[in-house]
Amino acid sequence: MNDKNIKFPVKTALFASKAPLEWAIVNNGTLYTAQIPIDESGAVVAGGIEAQTRQTFSNLAHTLTCAGESLDSVLQVLIYVTDREYLKTVNSIYAEYFNAPYPNRAAIVVAGLAREEMLVEFVVYAAVSQSE
Repeated sequence: MNDKNIKFPVKTALFASKAPLEWAIVNNGTLYTAQIPIDESGAVVAGGIEAQTRQTFSNLAHTLTCAGESLDSVLQVLIYVTDREYLKTVNSIYAEYFNAPYPNRAAIVVAGLAREEMLVEFVVYAAVSQSE
């Protein structure tokens, strides 16, 4: 079996979830991650959609750094928000973090996320150098 076909977690300093998950997994040159607006204590940040979006980006940037990459490595972002009105704010902040060529993306409005107080969540795929 080729080593590049073995998945491995990215070690981060993000709050250790009690759920059975890794904050990021790498396999075959792609990083897979879902990021939420939690702080170092695991609490969802207060301050509405702007604060939550910024925290989610901060967590994403940290995860990518831990994988030896940057936001420039992001290929696709799936954005989940709980209100269509939040997309204007998310788009504005998104433009602060990414430059052209922008990642492919989709924005989905959902009835709710795993934690009731969460307003936004990102699912992200990024290209990474394969090493464990």
